[in-house]
Amino acid sequence: MNSQNIADIRQDYTRQSLDVSDVQADPIAQFEQWFQEALQAEVLEANAMHLATADQAGRPSGRIVLLKGIEKGGFSFFSNYDSQKGQELSSNPYAQLTFFWAELERQVRIFGKIEKLPEEESTAYFHSRPRNSQLGAWTSPQSQVIPDRSVLEQGFEELSQAYEGKEIPKPEHWGGYRLTPESLEFWQGRPSRLHDRIRYMREADAWKIERLAP
Repeated sequence: MNSQNIADIRQDYTRQSLDVSDVQADPIAQFEQWFQEALQAEVLEANAMHLATADQAGRPSGRIVLLKGIEKGGFSFFSNYDSQKGQELSSNPYAQLTFFWAELERQVRIFGKIEKLPEEESTAYFHSRPRNSQLGAWTSPQSQVIPDRSVLEQGFEELSQAYEGKEIPKPEHWGGYRLTPESLEFWQGRPSRLHDRIRYMREADAWKIERLAP
């Protein structure tokens, strides 16, 4: 595919509209409403979100992770604390989450500060995971260079045998994060690229709701 063909790709959005008068006063409640609608629409991996982080020099990196909870006013996910994202969050705790639900022509961007979940919450979630996922958390030195896949397969097999018939403990280097939002933007695709964008901005203990130009 040449650059001209790529430039010709476009989609006009016509499904729905969004106005300040349409949204709830609480952005978390608004997100939960949209998330339920994504589930009802059978969006593939509706909880998949792009997590953007940056290192101390401001160089960004991004990856897809899975939302695992919405509680205490924040959005939680789990990862290896020693991974690239973990190292970046330890030095710069501000990050952004982006959801894109193409079937509904919707996008949500959430910016805020990330903190680690309490150890007991991470441990409880770890033990709720499938056993092979628990073993995988021990097996993979996430983001580190490895010579080949056999390192992972051999390590997984050795750990599987070592913990056969036993409870697998949560690794110290693995656990949860929660992003507490400072702003949330709800984007609804509209015709002629005149999309609807409604943004919530935290001001003290309240939320300011405003419309943005597309």
